[in-house]
Formats: sequence, structure tokens, C-alpha cells
Amino acid sequence: MKLKRGLIQVYTGNGKGKTTAAWGQAMRASGQGLKVGIIQFFKGKGSGEAKTAKKLNLDVYFFCPVHPYFGGKRKKLEKECREGLIFAKKIIQSKKYDLIILDEINIAMKDELIEVNEVLDLIKNKPKEVELILTGRGAPKKIIESAGLVTEMKEVKHPYQKGIKGRRGIEY
Repeated sequence: MKLKRGLIQVYTGNGKGKTTAAWGQAMRASGQGLKVGIIQFFKGKGSGEAKTAKKLNLDVYFFCPVHPYFGGKRKKLEKECREGLIFAKKIIQSKKYDLIILDEINIAMKDELIEVNEVLDLIKNKPKEVELILTGRGAPKKIIESAGLVTEMKEVKHPYQKGIKGRRGIEY
């Protein structure tokens, strides 16, 4: 199965669930015979979703595994994010995948590790039949304007507020 028309989806906001929503979409698409490729920024191969992807034979690629908020060196982060963006452009243009997720790319733009205009160029030049999902807090206004679907996760209440740290299998 191939899509006739791929859209741009953006999952952003301060609430939990952006990556979870994107992975849910990946499961749905894969279940319907679409080929899914996932590029994760700021996450490692040990995440629960990465382990599941391996079991389900989904293609996941990792770039810039140390999140900027947790001590990554700026120049190294910029280089690794750039490599991820170059790779994303390559696989999007290859048409190997029907759905491509750029997980946490919004953070890379927000933190100025990659240029918003480069991502807009990637969006503008994607093949029409490729669906593209961008996740992460702080999606730039221009990215939101370019999307066909935008969901903002709003934090109303979160366990972090009570000092509960991230839990394996729930937050990662």
C-alpha cells in the first residue's frame, strides 16, 4: 500500500505524549502495510520504543543521543543534529518509507542546533506521497504553519511536579 497524499503532522507542547502519539501512528501505519522510518534525536537505543521497534522490524535511526538539557556539548550537538537532518533529507527523498517520524526535531530547532529554514526546505521538497511527523516541544511558528495537522499536548498535571522522576516503561 502507498499513500496518494502525505501530510505534515506536528506534535508539540509541554505536555507528555508527543513521542507516544507519533509511535502510535507508526504502529497504525505499519499495521496497514505502510513502510515506517523513525529518526530519533536526543534518545538512545535503550528506550522502550526503540526496543519494541526492533521486535516489530521497524527502522529506527539515532542521532545526537545526549539531550541538550542533560549536558551535551554544543558543537557536538550541532554536528550530530546536522548529520541527522542530512540523513532525514536522504531517506525522505529515497521514497523508501511511506511515513517518516522526526522525533524531537522541534527541540533541535528551538535550541538552534539546526535551522528552521532547513527543515522547512525538507518539508517543501518532500515527495507528495510521504507522510512526515515532527515531534518535540517548542515547534517553531513557521513549522506549525506548514503542517496539515498540529496537535499541542498541554500539561495540566504531571508527576514531575511532585518530585516523581521518569519511570522506565512509562516516560522512557
